[in-house]
Amino acid sequence: MTSAVLEEALKKAALAWVSVGDGPALGLWCMPLDGSLIVVSGPGEQFAPDLAGATRATVRLRGDSGGLIVVSEMAVSRLAPGSDEWTEVAPQLAQKRLNASGTADEVVARWAESGCAVVRLTPSDQDTAVGAPDLPSESGVAPPRETPARVETRRPFRLHRVRRR
Repeated sequence: MTSAVLEEALKKAALAWVSVGDGPALGLWCMPLDGSLIVVSGPGEQFAPDLAGATRATVRLRGDSGGLIVVSEMAVSRLAPGSDEWTEVAPQLAQKRLNASGTADEVVARWAESGCAVVRLTPSDQDTAVGAPDLPSESGVAPPRETPARVETRRPFRLHRVRRR
């Protein structure tokens, strides 16, 4: 049952929550391909610091209602630029990449030059997927991490005096 749920979730995935080791789960844009997920990260792309060098990752996928439906351990393999797998997968991924500057070929060339990591997340042969009713009962909510993108907001402007009651 869980493997069928995992297969269906993989087919429909556009966003996956991926964690490497004990690190936090990061929401990463992904492309489903042949029962696995393809993810790009690196300079100018999404931030996934330990994914390129990892061999295993924990992937959480959501269902049609937006809630968590399956958690699975997956094998991570990095696609090498210039390899047969790269020439087959990277252009497909570049075409699906929203808001990319340039054509798909230019994006693929930029990924190869800048050292971006294109990785394939493949479910392991052992059935390590966890689905309902075995999913964790806690929500997994965590406070926002510190980031330089946070800015202080000003108090709202008030044209007239506000009376206190």
